[in-house]
Amino acid sequence: MTLLKLSNLSVHYGAIQALRNISMEINQGEVVSLIGANGSGKTTTLRTISGLVRKSSGDILYENKDISRKPASDIVKMGLSHVPEGRRIFPRMSVYENLEVGAITRKDKEGVQKDFKRSFELFPRLLERKHQMAGTLSGGEQQMLAIARGLLSRPRLLLLDEPSMGLAPLIVEEIFTILRDINETGTTILLVEQNANLALNFSDRAYILKNGIIDLQGNSKDLLHNEEVRKAYLGA
Repeated sequence: MTLLKLSNLSVHYGAIQALRNISMEINQGEVVSLIGANGSGKTTTLRTISGLVRKSSGDILYENKDISRKPASDIVKMGLSHVPEGRRIFPRMSVYENLEVGAITRKDKEGVQKDFKRSFELFPRLLERKHQMAGTLSGGEQQMLAIARGLLSRPRLLLLDEPSMGLAPLIVEEIFTILRDINETGTTILLVEQNANLALNFSDRAYILKNGIIDLQGNSKDLLHNEEVRKAYLGA
C-alpha cells in the first residue's frame, strides 16, 4: 500500500527553485532513504511534506489525501511526524516535558502513557534523565530525545533528517539499531542522511537528489554497487 506519494513536486524560495518536479512513492512498512550532496533539496523535501514549506506546484498525497495545503499541526494529527535536522529540542525544558510536547495533539491519555513507557524502553537513558534539562544532554542523548518526541505523536510515517549528524560512530550504531526496531514494529521511515553508505545499508529503497532533481532511484542494495553512486557518494 502506498502511504506517501509525491507527484511533480516543485518548491521555490523566492526566485530560487529548490525542487524541480520530483516524484516519489513510499509504501507502508518501508524504509526509504533520500541522499544527495548539501543543497540538493533533501531537507526541503521533508519540510514540504510536513507542511513547514509550501509547494509551488505538484501533489503531496498521504494515505490518498492531499496534504499540500494543510497546516503542519493537522499533518501531525494525521500520523506523520518530522524529526528535524539539528534535533530542535527545547533546551530549558526537562526531558519529560519535551516528550509531553510530542504528544500534545493526542487525547488518548492511556495510549500516551503506554507510548511514554515504550519510549523509555527504547531509550533507557532518557528514563534515567527524565527530570534533567534537555540542553544538558549529550548530542547523542538529544538525538534520542528528538526521535522519542517524534514517536509520541504515534506516527505511521516518520521523517528523519540527518539523525547521525555530529555523533560518534558507536552512538550512531545504537540509534540506528533502535530505528530498525521502530520500523519492524510498524512505523514507515523516510530518512534523509548525509552518510550515504549508512543510509543505503539501512533502507529498502533510495532516491538520489541532485540540484533539486531526482537523479537516480532504486533498490538500496543495487545502488550500493552502482558505479556512479560509488564514485559520487561512497568515496570509491
